[in-house]
Amino acid sequence: MTFEMREGERLDDLQVRGMQIIQSKEVFSFSLDAVLLARFASLRNKDRVIDLGTGNGVIPLLLAARSSASRAEIVGLEIQARLADMAQRNVEGNRLQEIINIVHGDTREAVQTFGSESFDLVVCNPPYRPAGVGDQSLNEHVKIAKHEITCTLEQAMDAAAGLVRYEGKVAFVHRPDRLADIFTAMRARKLEPKRMLLVHPRPDNRPNIVLVEAIKGGRPELRIDPPLIVHQADGSYTEEILALYAGRGELAT
Repeated sequence: MTFEMREGERLDDLQVRGMQIIQSKEVFSFSLDAVLLARFASLRNKDRVIDLGTGNGVIPLLLAARSSASRAEIVGLEIQARLADMAQRNVEGNRLQEIINIVHGDTREAVQTFGSESFDLVVCNPPYRPAGVGDQSLNEHVKIAKHEITCTLEQAMDAAAGLVRYEGKVAFVHRPDRLADIFTAMRARKLEPKRMLLVHPRPDNRPNIVLVEAIKGGRPELRIDPPLIVHQADGSYTEEILALYAGRGELAT
């Protein structure tokens, strides 16, 4: 594999099917949240999928690595030109152009760009904090990734609801303190929450990540999966997390 690198970039090992990924300290790098979402979303063979706010394209890469994605079509939508370019080079470097298409565009205009109900699955790892909250010294790239500057939760949910077909699925990863907002936004758009997973840093800690999957037009019935623990008491990763990073496990059922 050959990757086209820019100044200040590095090449990291994704530890899945020999994949590598270009990253940079100057922009927001992917975290556990993206890995969890890529393993949690219900992906079927031949699904047409879109990742809203794809960043450097890590979620499309991880989705493509799943055995159920052999004939899937995956789109990554990213508003920041620098990250969209990085995502495209990651796709090309991993030779996944036939599966993944990176589009430089705005989530708020996604329905106009792709058409209503044009996807079977929509995934999104949106900014978690409202604009103006938290560290304001971050550079513009990181601010947009972490704060609702270019897209709020409600706007991301508008896009997801408009893009997904009837009885298609929408999967979000977010923070548990926004759970009421997530459920409210989903139901207001006829996205019925069907699965939820809470992720705890350690066995005795409160959850700090939540994953929710909804079905468009689904009947009310929420299943809460067993909690996922990230670290053991000694600080090392649990076997479940190690398996997810290595591509040996999935959270989808």
